[in-house]
Amino acid sequence: MKINGTAYRTIWLNEDGWSVEIIDQTRLPHEFVTARLTRMEDAAVAIRTMQVRGAPLIGATAAYGVCLALREDASDEAMDAAIDHLADQRPTAFNLRWALDEMRKAVRNLPREERVKAAYERAARLCDEDVETCRMIGVHGLQLIEEIAAKKGAGEAVNVLTHCNAGWLACVDWGTATSPIYQAHNKGIDVHVWVDETRPRNQGASLTAYELGAHGVPHTIIVDNAGGHLMQQGAVDMVIVGTDRVTAAGDVANKIGTYLKALAAKDNDVPFFVALPHSTIDWSLEDGFDIPIEERSSDEVLTMPGRLPDGSVVRVEIAAPGSEADNPAFDVTPARLVSGLITERGICEASAEGLSKLYPDRD
Repeated sequence: MKINGTAYRTIWLNEDGWSVEIIDQTRLPHEFVTARLTRMEDAAVAIRTMQVRGAPLIGATAAYGVCLALREDASDEAMDAAIDHLADQRPTAFNLRWALDEMRKAVRNLPREERVKAAYERAARLCDEDVETCRMIGVHGLQLIEEIAAKKGAGEAVNVLTHCNAGWLACVDWGTATSPIYQAHNKGIDVHVWVDETRPRNQGASLTAYELGAHGVPHTIIVDNAGGHLMQQGAVDMVIVGTDRVTAAGDVANKIGTYLKALAAKDNDVPFFVALPHSTIDWSLEDGFDIPIEERSSDEVLTMPGRLPDGSVVRVEIAAPGSEADNPAFDVTPARLVSGLITERGICEASAEGLSKLYPDRD
């Protein structure tokens, strides 16, 4: 996707062929800044502090973190320690552990002197595969938007509501929930996006709105609690969200507040779809309430960053002094509230049967 007319991925190798460049998403939307990762710990910090975020991108960053670790020490012990450390940075996103398992499989049976090269090759393929996977999610999701557009007729926009950022900034390119939107826009379909602000980190207002605007997609930022009202008014044709982990039975863990959107959609007969790559499916879990939910710092709730008239970006307190805050980063949406799962292999019902039909060859 493009920023100021220039095509970017969210992560790439530098010209030196070994260090890794990322878009520092903590600086968006006010500043576009890239950061260079030269050590495994740089990748761990980037994941933990959300310089990179979104399940697929976290996995890609961790993969390159393994490469950087192997440059320093290619032994089994060092590799296992690096993988364990990277896995600990974000507990909910399943792509992180999937990508680390892929890296371990790629190098574990190789001599030490061959591991670094093999690791970089697997990390690069992982990124390329993510781009194609997200593109195909868009191909299948586009059909849903086309169906709504055909029913509405010319001159009427298809209104899509999304939550948090499941865009190309959350992946290597294209995004999951946004891929159908971008492909519809690129095809000339009149599409408009309601962008949840997504407290407390405001990934919708800061990131989704930023990337949609950079690509020219019409959108409107709304407060998190406005979605139900808009559905009641008939202003939402469909909801598409991403996810950080899906169980084998179709339960979905996504950014806090997703469950409330699913409830509102169910009550107003608005289709509620979840877009995901295969690497987000945790086949070892059936019940979504077994998914570990990350608890983040209360500072994210009690303070907020913003840009002052002089251009400086500061963090300010927004809550009553002395108040405590709880900050669960994700919630679980039961499969019964999900209209369908949009994957790179097609669309299925949110159930064990639906997923098994799409992935009969799963490991």
